Amino acid sequence: MLTGLDVTHYEGLRETYAGVWQGLTHTEINERYGDQYAAWKRGEPVRRGGGELETEVADRAAPVVLAAADKLGDDGVLVVVSHGGTLRTTIGRLIGLDPVSWESLGGLSNCCWSVLGEGVRGWRLTEHNAGTLPEPVLGDDT
Repeated sequence: MLTGLDVTHYEGLRETYAGVWQGLTHTEINERYGDQYAAWKRGEPVRRGGGELETEVADRAAPVVLAAADKLGDDGVLVVVSHGGTLRTTIGRLIGLDPVSWESLGGLSNCCWSVLGEGVRGWRLTEHNAGTLPEPVLGDDT
């Protein structure tokens, strides 16, 4: 590895499980599961394709990040690599947003990052989708 740092894999940081939606395009999902797709796009809590709710993703991912952050020293840096949806729900949970507002964070483009810091009043988002010029992210309305 280029940095010499250890990499640890955590099951809790996996991508959102989308049941029968897995592997389908948005067009295919809309054609086959239109009512459910429309409800999800409206921001309703939906088990997309029978899979996970966004709150369930945050329930499994945020504790992984918190536990790892607790092991850091005062000047420590934690790098978390995962999928955009998992990271968005985790960030939303950490900064205390209501789940209905998580979508307002926007997606993460491939190979981009967000930066959070922990202060006396909790977590704070200081950068989001940094690294390249913004580009459409799967699931964003364009």
